This record gives sequence, C-alpha cells and structure tokens, in this order.
Amino acid sequence: MTHAEDGDAPVDDHLRQLLIEELHRARHGYGLAAECAGEGSEFSPSCGDAVTVRVGPDGFSWEGNGCAVSMAAASALGATSVDDFGMLVDAYLASVAPGAPVVPGELEPFAGIGRFPLRARCATLAWRAARTALAAADA
Repeated sequence: MTHAEDGDAPVDDHLRQLLIEELHRARHGYGLAAECAGEGSEFSPSCGDAVTVRVGPDGFSWEGNGCAVSMAAASALGATSVDDFGMLVDAYLASVAPGAPVVPGELEPFAGIGRFPLRARCATLAWRAARTALAAADA
C-alpha cells in the first residue's frame, strides 16, 4: 500500500499506526539484561523520551519511557539480532526521512515518519543508543 499524498510511505497512516501500536505492546527485549558488554542511553529534550540499551550475549535489551513511536522502535530493536543490526542500522536511520528507501519487515512502519520531525527523533532514539552500546562493547 502506498500513501496517496506522499508516495514515499510504504503503508497508509492507519495501518502504520496499528503496526506501531502492535510493536509498542510487544516490547521485544524489554528489561535491561544483567550481563552486558556495552550500554548506551539517549534522551530527547524536546519531548522527554529516554531509552537505555544494553548489548549482551543474548542480543539487545532496553528500558525506557516515551511515546508509542519511541517504544515501538525500541521493541523492533529488541527483536533484531546484533548481526542484523549491523546490516540494518544505517538503512533504518535513513529510512525515517521522507522519500528514503524502505526497510522491509518490522521496520517498515517507520519509513517516512520523518515528515513529522519530532517523530523521526523518537523513531531513532533506541537505535542510536544501540550504536553507543556496541561502540562501548568494542572499546
């Protein structure tokens, strides 16, 4: 499905909202793992959303508070393996911009969400924290 006005959105706005709500409720990876190799945190002063991500032997875990978009993106991260993260992160971070290529699968609802600038920040918060966590793990 394509959004009629934009042409860049992979799903219409109603379906996007439903998919984001589903990810938000699923909370994949929620709860910080006790054992971790690295940790990263991000905070959005414009809206107050905050997330902490840890990377460990079982992948990503996270805790945070924020809007449905930021928590859904954290949930999508929690469902992503560390190996897949390395292959997806740059494409995902770029995909939130209007007109950018879509990353299929659980990340698809976030494509083009950057047409709402605050939502773009929310959608990338956990993924930027995960980059920091991986950098700390490699240090």
